[in-house]
Amino acid sequence: MTTHIDNTALKEFRQGFSGEVLLPEDAGYDEARTLFNAMIDRHPGVIAQCDEVEDVVSAVNFGRQLGLEIAVRGGGHGVAGKALTDGGLVIDLRRMHRVAVNPEARTATTAGGSTMSHLDRATQPHDLATTGGRVSTTGVGGYTLGGGDGWLARKFGLACDNLIAAELVTADGSIVHASAQENPELFWALHGGGGNFGVATSLTFRLHVLKQVTALLLLWSPEKAPEVLHAYRDFLEAAPDDVGGAVVYLTAPPEAFVPDHLVARLTFAVLIVYAGPEVEARDVVAPLLALGHEGEMIAEMPYADLQCMLDDPHGYRNYCSADYLDTLPDEAIELFCERAGDMIVPSHSQHVLIPQGGAVARGPSDFPVPWRHAPWAVHPFGMWEDPADDERGRQWSHRLRRDLSPWASGSVYLNFIGDEGRERIIAGFGRANYERLSRIKAQYDPQNLFHLNQNIVPA
Repeated sequence: MTTHIDNTALKEFRQGFSGEVLLPEDAGYDEARTLFNAMIDRHPGVIAQCDEVEDVVSAVNFGRQLGLEIAVRGGGHGVAGKALTDGGLVIDLRRMHRVAVNPEARTATTAGGSTMSHLDRATQPHDLATTGGRVSTTGVGGYTLGGGDGWLARKFGLACDNLIAAELVTADGSIVHASAQENPELFWALHGGGGNFGVATSLTFRLHVLKQVTALLLLWSPEKAPEVLHAYRDFLEAAPDDVGGAVVYLTAPPEAFVPDHLVARLTFAVLIVYAGPEVEARDVVAPLLALGHEGEMIAEMPYADLQCMLDDPHGYRNYCSADYLDTLPDEAIELFCERAGDMIVPSHSQHVLIPQGGAVARGPSDFPVPWRHAPWAVHPFGMWEDPADDERGRQWSHRLRRDLSPWASGSVYLNFIGDEGRERIIAGFGRANYERLSRIKAQYDPQNLFHLNQNIVPA
């Protein structure tokens, strides 16, 4: 890869580009290269902020012809910072965020740079929704192509399960459409294979009727956690698909519903996202409400409002990982709770356990997302300010995974991790799926132009 940018080629590129092309000396460049993870500080040679599909085609051709390393930016949430490159070209899709909803067909088509907020706000007036990320600022493209787990997944399946068509700009600058009928092998690969096959400029989703959700956030002192988590495990194993959520250790914020003795301290929380009204939610989760929580927030609201309410703050250093568990015995619960003491507190870090099952487990077993069959996911998600805490944050994550490894399934959701090596990437797809994906990669990107991702090497 080169970092030299020919001035004549750059001038020609800018002349035919309807978006904005930013160089390091341009106003707005530093803002445009800022990612969610404040650890990432890379300096692209060119940032191409695309307005339309033809801009993406031009940018791909420009980068390929000059031999530039190409990064593709949507939401910019990936913890490893793959949305940026030093010296190369960033294809920035964020100006392409239009969403078109067809309420009669119950579908929505998003442009490649849409965030979950764009999608959720467009579908909400029609009482429709589809599974989205757990915050509103997540980019729809990277999230979906990586599989797409979220609060509604037990009810409606993964985001990729609801993907019914896509448009990509491939490595040779072609515009390619994929669906069950058109380029079906590529379409299969887009259900978990990530951004390996091109730049996604359009995604069409199946929508579901959803008038409102009910959020229940119940808080306990950390010493009560093992008892509550035992009850939560037993409850979730028999809960209806309408129940989503997680258990999480966190630093309690100074909110009205948080008791004074928990503010700014390590706190154990159960978050329930119920796909229905509050009166139903209270009845379904009555066993959890009877456990003597110390603080609560219970509210019925539009799904789009819930997503914004849970947004993670920007500007913090990030590190996260994940493992999927085939079972959650008492010993695993005890270790999960014990390792919460390694968290950086106070911080925005979260020590998370997520239930799966429901429509996730029943979804298409053919797709390259083998982690869908595990009933539990453990997800240490670190956010802190001081660079001196970097090693501590990483070690907390690694220690938790190591302790719970006896119950790990071996597969992993690649959107939840950073750079963890080739074997972890293969585990994210399953070895047989990886070999199939590698053959598809060779067809659409034989030179591995799109390698800044959880990369699949062309066969």
